Amino acid sequence: MTIDMHAHWVPEAFCDAMRARSTPPFIRRKEDGREYLESSFNSSPLAQRESAAQRIAEMDKAGVERGVLSLTTVYGVERLPSAEAVPLCQAFNDAVAAACAQYPDRFNGLAALPVADMDETLAEFRRAMAMPGMVGALLPGDGFLSIKRAEKFQPLFEAADALGAIFLVHYAKIADDPEAPKVDASDNGHSRVGTLDMQARLSSNMVTFCMTDFLKAFPNVTVLSHNLGGNIPFEVDRLDHRSLLDQPQDEMPSKRIRDASVLVDCNSLGARSIELAVECYGPERIVYGSDGTGFGMEWTNKAISEARISDADKDAIRHATAARALARVRKAQTVG
Repeated sequence: MTIDMHAHWVPEAFCDAMRARSTPPFIRRKEDGREYLESSFNSSPLAQRESAAQRIAEMDKAGVERGVLSLTTVYGVERLPSAEAVPLCQAFNDAVAAACAQYPDRFNGLAALPVADMDETLAEFRRAMAMPGMVGALLPGDGFLSIKRAEKFQPLFEAADALGAIFLVHYAKIADDPEAPKVDASDNGHSRVGTLDMQARLSSNMVTFCMTDFLKAFPNVTVLSHNLGGNIPFEVDRLDHRSLLDQPQDEMPSKRIRDASVLVDCNSLGARSIELAVECYGPERIVYGSDGTGFGMEWTNKAISEARISDADKDAIRHATAARALARVRKAQTVG
């Protein structure tokens, strides 16, 4: 059994809500007859929408038994003003909960949340978590580039702790960020933004979660970072080296990272990267991720299969670690 914890989905009901908009993010039909999704990130042809049944067919081809569906942060829906973000998030969350209710053995959902206003964030989180199959939410990574930024989300983490919820912290900007990191993408923009900047910011997220005390107050929350938590598996030796030079009295970063409870998925990384991640985090901290595409599932299946790790480690990545995280949510909801 394989559980896909990083599985973006664009339901038709959400697309309808986006078509009704006239400012980014929105969907419009251009002169070539194709629909395009216009966002602050880019303008791209709208991929064919999948019904829940069509997604299941893709999963069956790849041997994925369960998908945890989420909205991609590429669109920037979560950081819109609340009056705009709330109806879009609700359209997505309602559609995901309906898919979970129809196919309870195949889907769970991570809610989209309007994060510009914490009261609205909490209201939609609580509403979504009461719906079928919902196990947590998607959060923008720029909110966790430092502990100072993360503190804004403390009320949400308190609510999530009571439910044992899962947060997929995904590369994304936050609303009204006066100190937003800047990227010079005047050349090779796709590589500079989509890989170099993304992995660097995910690494900063992991330092916040693993090397500060932010999560200690929320022991029942499961935090998941994507793409193996950025560059941490490749840079952990460098973190230790600098620590020994600059702060030799401190506990080694490698130990703090290894001892942390944060999960990472292996979306888009290869076999050698997975091997390093197993050494860095341990297999019990890594889960399967595909970005929710057939290509992504095929890529991840190949990477795990070719990784020089034990069959038990591969099983942990494909199923066991994610199953434990999902079980914690169900238990918390039942007890609560």
